Amino acid sequence: MTATTQTQRIWLTGATSGIGRALAERLLDEGHRVALSARSGSALRELAAGRDNALLLPLDVADRQAVRQAGERLGEAFGGLDLVILNAGTCEYLDAREFDVDLVERVFAPNFFGAVYGIEAALPLLRRSRAEGGRPLLAATSSAAAYLPLPRSEAYGASKAALSHFLESLRLDLAAEGIDVSLIHPGFVKTPLTDRNDFAMPMRVSVDEAATAILGGLAKRRLDIHFPRRFTLLVRLAGILPPGLRYRLGLRMARQDTAPETRP
Repeated sequence: MTATTQTQRIWLTGATSGIGRALAERLLDEGHRVALSARSGSALRELAAGRDNALLLPLDVADRQAVRQAGERLGEAFGGLDLVILNAGTCEYLDAREFDVDLVERVFAPNFFGAVYGIEAALPLLRRSRAEGGRPLLAATSSAAAYLPLPRSEAYGASKAALSHFLESLRLDLAAEGIDVSLIHPGFVKTPLTDRNDFAMPMRVSVDEAATAILGGLAKRRLDIHFPRRFTLLVRLAGILPPGLRYRLGLRMARQDTAPETRP
């Protein structure tokens, strides 16, 4: 997308931090009408200060009723939606020695169900855009972790893999309606979330680089927007290795205090 792109009606979740904030700033600068969602109303107001093309929709994406209400407000304000980017999410790592189901639920709530609630709210508005003659696009931010099981990534990786599977299936069912679906699979991006990681993050890119890759991919309606490609291609290749090789590769990445000495 560039400044010459036709003005679109867009809904972006997870808009105040990391990749979401970089996307929000670019889209607003390009003159699109952008509905911005995040949990913090004050952060949304700070982001949108001085911009008359922003609609603020503070919400917790894991609250289905709040997301439904946001969809109703969007319909009143925009009529339809040309582009939806479901970007909100979180990350926590599981320690198998202290198995924590609450952690798994906390991660799945925004990463998977939050996106599903967003789809429920957005689909009627995407259909309105299609009825007006548009070619609407639904996009969601998954992760390169969806390609390959990794140590301690039981909750995060599974939530993103579930999201990717869900969107790929939905893409097939929406094709006949003329609604396109793009999946975004970032590698490591420097954000407040990844700043908390306690392991090496090879080929980590900035949020500006991520936003450029995402908006470029959306403009081309790519089915799978993954970056940095030199990293994500390696992860995808590892993901299709035979199970025994994947297991041994995973053990090499596991923390030494948690890795098993022998195969179970």
